[in-house]
Amino acid sequence: MTKTEEQFKSVMQECRTLFGKKLHDYGASWRILRPSSLTDQLFIKAKRIRSIEITGTTLVGEGIRPEFIALINYGIIGLIQLKNGFTDTVDTTPDEAMAMYDEHAQECLELMLRKNHDYAEAWRDMRVSSYTDFILTKIQRVKEIENINGNTLVSEGIDANYMDIINYACFGAIKTADDE
Repeated sequence: MTKTEEQFKSVMQECRTLFGKKLHDYGASWRILRPSSLTDQLFIKAKRIRSIEITGTTLVGEGIRPEFIALINYGIIGLIQLKNGFTDTVDTTPDEAMAMYDEHAQECLELMLRKNHDYAEAWRDMRVSSYTDFILTKIQRVKEIENINGNTLVSEGIDANYMDIINYACFGAIKTADDE
């Protein structure tokens, strides 16, 4: 296992643990979120990171890394919702939710490993602020795709953008682990 794979899996395990705890507290209440609401949730998390990066201050008390963790978990929720649709009531048990989480986390890991090979670990030489900007760009792309009801001509779909958001956020969590 490479260092990147090890670090990625460690962050994803941290995210999974937090997801499980929130699942205990709230159940799968996120099942009622429509795709556009999830996109907006991702947007506010990424905007908060950018605000902290630009101003250097936070009045809430949490720094950048918890927001990267949130982006990962909301991104996985987004993938679940894309596959299963949203509902008006919670229709998912904690065990089912964790199984879906694991399925999508594994897909993201596999994508990261393929891209990391092709890009020769370029993420290690990037600035954390670039991850933020790329995430915001991916979110804007998702909004545009949602606005045209997914009828793209040549572009990847929402799922590919969500997976890229998750992977950039994971890199951000890895790089900011020592900062907080």
